[in-house]
Amino acid sequence: MQLQHLRYFVALARHRHFAEAAHECGVSQPTLSAGLATLEQELGKRLIDRDRRFIGLTEHGEAILPWAEQALGAVRGLSQAAAASAQALTGEFRLHVIPAALPLVGPFGEALLTANPGLSMAVQTGTSREIEHGLLANECDAGLTYLDHEPPANMLTAPLHHEQYRFIALRGTGFDDRTAISWDEAAALPLCLLHQGMQYRRILDREFAQHGLSVNPAVIADSYISVFSLVRSGVFVSIVPDSYARLMQGIDWCQFLPVEPAADLRRVGLVVVNRDPLGTMARAGLTAAQLLDAADLIENYYQR
Repeated sequence: MQLQHLRYFVALARHRHFAEAAHECGVSQPTLSAGLATLEQELGKRLIDRDRRFIGLTEHGEAILPWAEQALGAVRGLSQAAAASAQALTGEFRLHVIPAALPLVGPFGEALLTANPGLSMAVQTGTSREIEHGLLANECDAGLTYLDHEPPANMLTAPLHHEQYRFIALRGTGFDDRTAISWDEAAALPLCLLHQGMQYRRILDREFAQHGLSVNPAVIADSYISVFSLVRSGVFVSIVPDSYARLMQGIDWCQFLPVEPAADLRRVGLVVVNRDPLGTMARAGLTAAQLLDAADLIENYYQR
């Protein structure tokens, strides 16, 4: 059985499109199809439902997918271990991040790449559930996500920040003299929030519910860039992680206020799969994160 054929299979399962899978694997579509047919012959099972296009994985295909992902992950780990022995670590560190944790990429990335100058880093944004799947499928080396709410299973963790909420509005829209805002006031305003597929939004909805409130935002979005753009219009306001208030220090068009009463702190940090042995990339990421001071990380980094 050829590893390349497993790569074709895993890529097709991820993209659900023959041409896109072939592009990722750097081969033609006929080469990919031939490799998949060979894999099916070797296993004696039909793995893919298809006519002229991809329809889905068969029951047998779904059954072998986790094993194919683990096999490719083990081979990548073997290659990393061989390259790392007696040499500085090199290659690409793949980091997947929930939107709420994006301000942590700077301090973590600086620590990782300073300690491992032979590395580069590729950052991709996703939901907490996508990150958990990506880690288990070896699509990334580490994730930045919540550690307490809906925590991913079988992970090693390193806390990097204790998150609170901040209300954000355009200056000159009636909040300039305020020092805080209540949950009741915020719920009555035209809010722009992340959609409910994002863990931050689910945590925020739970916080409103604990105050006997529910929110029906005027706009939902999948990124904080969209949120800030809408707040800049002066029509909408939002509630965002306090790390974004630190990230945007010195920008004078917006104002951040604490939401009172303050919610419980939420831990955000690095997660890697708890494997034995731990992969070299995962170990490098975990080591870099553990050396950072979670108590003052955001404040110190963005006050430079």
